Amino acid sequence: QVQLVESGGGLVQAGGSLRLSCAASGRTFSHYGMGWFRQSPGKEREFVAMIRWSGGGTYYADSVKGRFTISRDSAKDTMYLQMSSMKPEDTAAYYCAATLRVGIQTSQYVYDYWGQGTQVTVSS
Repeated sequence: QVQLVESGGGLVQAGGSLRLSCAASGRTFSHYGMGWFRQSPGKEREFVAMIRWSGGGTYYADSVKGRFTISRDSAKDTMYLQMSSMKPEDTAAYYCAATLRVGIQTSQYVYDYWGQGTQVTVSS
């Protein structure tokens, strides 16, 4: 059974930085794509970034490109989201997810496994 556990959320001032972690267990993730999504109250869950576990190829939503960096540590089975130059509009619950689909996957509906989420709040 795949388990994804996020951590690292919290309160940060605008312009500040925060790093989220997603610890993965239960499978060998070399064939998986791993993604970060976020959801604010009253809004749909939106794609933030994804990384191919094997090869490390990355892809970002335009709204975070240049500010956020996704990475993974294969030895620790952990994925990260380094967030910098944060804005109040980055406030949301952040979720990590895993998909067996190949290529770049930005739709939440093709992700098979989800973490429980971690709250990020950016104050102005």
